[in-house]
Amino acid sequence: MILGLETSCDETAAALVTHDGAILTNVVSSQAELHARYGGVVPEVASRRHLELVTPVIREALAEAKAELGDVELVAVTTGPGLIGALLVGVAAAKAIAWARRLPLAAVDHLHGHVASLYLQPVALEPPFLCLLASGGHTLLLDVRDHGSKPRVLGTTIDDAAGEAFDKGARLLGLGYPGGAEIDRLARSGDPQAFDFPVARVPGLDFSFSGVKTALLYAVRDKQAAWLEAARPDLAASYQRAIVRALVERTQQAAEQTGATKAAVVGGVAANSELRASLGGAVLAPLPLCTDNAAMIASAARYVEPLPYPGYLGLDAYASTA
Repeated sequence: MILGLETSCDETAAALVTHDGAILTNVVSSQAELHARYGGVVPEVASRRHLELVTPVIREALAEAKAELGDVELVAVTTGPGLIGALLVGVAAAKAIAWARRLPLAAVDHLHGHVASLYLQPVALEPPFLCLLASGGHTLLLDVRDHGSKPRVLGTTIDDAAGEAFDKGARLLGLGYPGGAEIDRLARSGDPQAFDFPVARVPGLDFSFSGVKTALLYAVRDKQAAWLEAARPDLAASYQRAIVRALVERTQQAAEQTGATKAAVVGGVAANSELRASLGGAVLAPLPLCTDNAAMIASAARYVEPLPYPGYLGLDAYASTA
């Protein structure tokens, strides 16, 4: 079995996955409440919390699967992109476990992990397919040709990621963190046509979310508290509709241009209820696998050439993809 570790942002996660893609256990400890007071993730706070949580989370994953470290055949860990301090906690833990057991270690790209969440049972999607990856740090349209090779990037954001736009919008509306979930919840009681927020038209298949964020700022700026309280559900619903429209329209455009017959959606924003309803014909990552988790990292490790013992002791993390 494969032990996967994920510590790229504010989730400390460990999972055990079989080589044929069955999830034995997938433990995620979120730091959302810890960072809520700041309105976003504080890298140094996240790193220190990972140090406290990584060992208990690994132990919990093993206990849930009724397994021991002796049952692990391969260790997998996210090496980037992400918060460098947070990543280094996971990498150090993975190297220590692999070295102590003389096991091979698979270094996994976080974005490959999100795509590989689709390869786990019961979804087990087979390439080729078009993939929308929308999260707090990334918004990408990917042409996935096979399990292992790097997918071709068809489009990306030229400014904010979709999840980042949700978080910033939530702060403007006085909502909590994480912002995407808060806006999604509030939007259910609002009118998505109450405000006409823009959907950016940029060249090619790229995205832009800075304009809709600015439009929301202008909509709420200098307004009385009573007005904002009454309008907040409509603002949330209209703002969410604009972001979802951008994601859906670009995905449909990419499918037409590439002739893709299968489309999939992964990443934290894939948990958004309106996006899931609007892309009903696409394969949707299961909700527990949308946000950062270690099962997706273990899944990706099945298609990565592992580093043999002890060649990974010099392995490093990277904050961004070159």
